[in-house]
Amino acid sequence: MADSSEFDPALALSHKFPDTTHSYTERDVALYALGIGACASDAVDEDELKFVYHENGQEFIKVLPTFAAILSLGSIPSGIDLPGLQYDPRLLLHGQQYIELYKPFPSSCHIQNKVSLAGLHDKGKAAILEIETKSYEKESGDLLCMNRTTVYLRGAGGFSKSSSPFSYSNYPLNQTSAVKIPESKPFSVFEDRTHPSQALLYRLSGDYNPLHSDPLIAKVAGFSQPILHGLCTLGFAVRAIVKNICKGDPDMIKSITGRFLLHVYPGETLVTEMWLEGSRVIYRTVVKERKRSVLSGSVVLRGLNSSL
Repeated sequence: MADSSEFDPALALSHKFPDTTHSYTERDVALYALGIGACASDAVDEDELKFVYHENGQEFIKVLPTFAAILSLGSIPSGIDLPGLQYDPRLLLHGQQYIELYKPFPSSCHIQNKVSLAGLHDKGKAAILEIETKSYEKESGDLLCMNRTTVYLRGAGGFSKSSSPFSYSNYPLNQTSAVKIPESKPFSVFEDRTHPSQALLYRLSGDYNPLHSDPLIAKVAGFSQPILHGLCTLGFAVRAIVKNICKGDPDMIKSITGRFLLHVYPGETLVTEMWLEGSRVIYRTVVKERKRSVLSGSVVLRGLNSSL
């Protein structure tokens, strides 16, 4: 538990993270698409081939919207380094991801990331941090996307200096609050099997946490084998929405909310259920083999055809 004499939440909220840079190429874009299952069941799928190949050259391939999450991976290269904050990185849990997309991603780009602490909450035995990353195209200065990553740091709470637990967010909480899953029949359902090597492929996009590759570390963490990255599961779910609701057009995605509920083992089958409510898609992803919900959230669309 954090020592309240060392960790000052006001000091943490005023902390300035350094700007970071990140570059990606057409190869990174294609590798990411394969990492979240694009073309895995049909190598010439007309909705998905565009994310890995273009007949006029790789510089014309399209970029999947959840690639935005990759841009924030290197935004805090030394971890969550806040004054006085002590935590065990092995006890970090990824709770939620919120993404806003402002313009289509180019197939290759130089990025500048601006990082800030968007929220901080004392839960007694744990601290919840919300890290916001705004990613700009370096040449034009255009804002491409914003990620808000919510992490749960077990053992880092107890820093409140008053009887009421410290809690701060600099944005409306309803942006990333849990969605209510409708009781009606889904508008669309998409089933997709992950491969046993899915986490090993996905990690090549930059998330090398050994929890997803090392069986000994996975067992220490309480899992029978390495688990799939939560952001990989999110990629599968949003790809299902792009394919089934957006007719393969990734540029229709305006924002994405994902709440991670349970782990996925590579090789399991993901069933994504989708409900269409105006320009908003509510979704839930279930592991077929265990009949357990692993992810839920919503996606806001732009330019949705009313005839759907």
